[in-house]
Amino acid sequence: MTIHFAAARTANCSPVARALARSERTAAPANDNGNQAPGEEIFKASLRHFAEHGLGAARAARAKAQEAFFAGDRQAYDWWLSITRTLDRRLAAELDQQEGASAGVSELNPVA
Repeated sequence: MTIHFAAARTANCSPVARALARSERTAAPANDNGNQAPGEEIFKASLRHFAEHGLGAARAARAKAQEAFFAGDRQAYDWWLSITRTLDRRLAAELDQQEGASAGVSELNPVA
């Protein structure tokens, strides 16, 4: 006896038939980073930093960002945060959250 598989006639027959009947995907791919690509200058600096520090480059950039934060240098903090974000988004998010919470204690804007 032979078995023949036939396509479902309607898309609401079973979950498998509905999944196979979809013509286009509506969800974004899991590795989609959105439109937050770093600028060329940050990208090149991140590559140089990675070449210098290897796999510990993101942690080294985070340390530089923390130094800049506590020194009150907002421009340097943003630069190192961008490099950290390019190398490790999760680490950069943690850093941004920590320093954002500390901003009340240590202001980034120097007193004029």
